[in-house]
Amino acid sequence: MSDLSGLAAAILDGSVEVIDLTSPLHSETPILQLPPEMGQTAKFSLELISRYDEMGPAWYWNNIHTGEHTGTHFDAPNHWITGKDLDDVSQVPAKRLIGAAAVIDKTAEVAGNPDYCLTLQDVLDWEAANGPLPENGWMLFRTGWSQYGDDPAAFANADENGPHTPGVTPEAAEYISKTKILGWGVETVGTDAGGAFGFEPPFPCHTMFMGANKYGVTQLRNLDKIPTKGAVVIVAPLPIVNGSGSPCRVLALVQR
Repeated sequence: MSDLSGLAAAILDGSVEVIDLTSPLHSETPILQLPPEMGQTAKFSLELISRYDEMGPAWYWNNIHTGEHTGTHFDAPNHWITGKDLDDVSQVPAKRLIGAAAVIDKTAEVAGNPDYCLTLQDVLDWEAANGPLPENGWMLFRTGWSQYGDDPAAFANADENGPHTPGVTPEAAEYISKTKILGWGVETVGTDAGGAFGFEPPFPCHTMFMGANKYGVTQLRNLDKIPTKGAVVIVAPLPIVNGSGSPCRVLALVQR
């Protein structure tokens, strides 16, 4: 209990900084665009119920309309066919939402090539320098892509061949899926590369991570403010019964 009291005191005095890794959620928050013949997720919107008026003289509140996978959001294992018999978002144990963070930084590579995909050698090099990926922790892929998060067109970076955004090679995804991490976090609209529909297998992060009972977290910000290792990340989705995911608040605790 003294350790928890010490943590609370450290947060208050600033020696442990709380960094918000969440993108703001509003009507212009970028969303995933699928081919038009497929089902689409909804943009976020507010429907006014009352605002200190005749519908509610002393209170302001709204209904919200959105998709499970809009904005900074959590992918539960049942989001993908490979995890269809595993947990929905309400069944994910709370203790599996908190863990140590490992940050792998490829901003320079992505600046030169928006289609850059993390390779198996990139992961092995990170481990050689920093030790194994944290057991029951979060692996976060820093690409600098969040700089486009307020511009849906730039965030999608799409042309006639589809979106061009960074991701992970199938070989790296397979390796990571066999580690003991909780999940994989990215700055982009989804956990896979924009061109991952053409990979073998298609969408390797979704296919391999969901099937391995791991989680995805997308549209993160401020990854430049947390160290390569040593932070603790808290992911807080809504416990939607039978849900495949949820918008979430993601926080990092960093000792200063």
